[in-house]
Amino acid sequence: MHERTGPTAVIAEDEPVLARTLRRLLEQAWPELQILAMAEDGLQATELALAHAPDIMFLDIKMPGRNGLEVAETVADEWPEQAAEPLFVFVTAYDAYAVSAFERAAVDYILKPATPERLAQTVDRLKARLGQRAPQPREGEMAQVMQRMQSMGEAPQLPRERIKVIRAGVGNTVRMIPVTDVICFEATEKYVNVVTAGGEALVRMSLRELMASIDSADFMQVHRSVLVNTHAILSATREENGQYSLNLRGLERPLKVSRAFSHLFRPM
Repeated sequence: MHERTGPTAVIAEDEPVLARTLRRLLEQAWPELQILAMAEDGLQATELALAHAPDIMFLDIKMPGRNGLEVAETVADEWPEQAAEPLFVFVTAYDAYAVSAFERAAVDYILKPATPERLAQTVDRLKARLGQRAPQPREGEMAQVMQRMQSMGEAPQLPRERIKVIRAGVGNTVRMIPVTDVICFEATEKYVNVVTAGGEALVRMSLRELMASIDSADFMQVHRSVLVNTHAILSATREENGQYSLNLRGLERPLKVSRAFSHLFRPM
């Protein structure tokens, strides 16, 4: 396995000639970019993404097995919570999917055939987005960081008292929600949606911060962005694609379980 010295990418394109052309253009436009793998269909693209954890994915829209939009959704669904998701760029012959692509937080949407000039714009956007990400400690460095913090008396402290009531906003109103009344927590980009039988409200914090602040013994993670009160789970239904959806007490809509947590609901 090659040592990573720069940004990395996976290309998914079912037409070999176009795949090789895109790779060549990227190598010219961005020599530092490492192409880790190339997928010939959507299923392989998903597997390679989860195996290699690239910084960027270049996805065709129409591919066998799973289209590019489905690949992006599945990868984001199963991506480890502590890691930054890949940046998605869709390269396709069809402009009808642009809205759906940007709904999935696409960095760019390129119509085939990609040209050097157009790809240069994409590279600039990707570099800007990657530059906004805070650097993470490399593997093996975290323990050293913690040791230094402890020696300096700066080790992170656990909350002295767990939050029992959540102050969540609904417009100009602040709801006082007992943690025991929460059906589930759903993370969005900047907030966590607190779902109860009486409605939904927002708190301005990450799901990880919230999990560290409450007594999470009665909650279980069923998706990288969803935490569910185990006492609210009535049943789990297996869908045709092998994934599960939960029927929760007090919630009319089903709640999706990601593949990474599906094993929690398989019959004993």
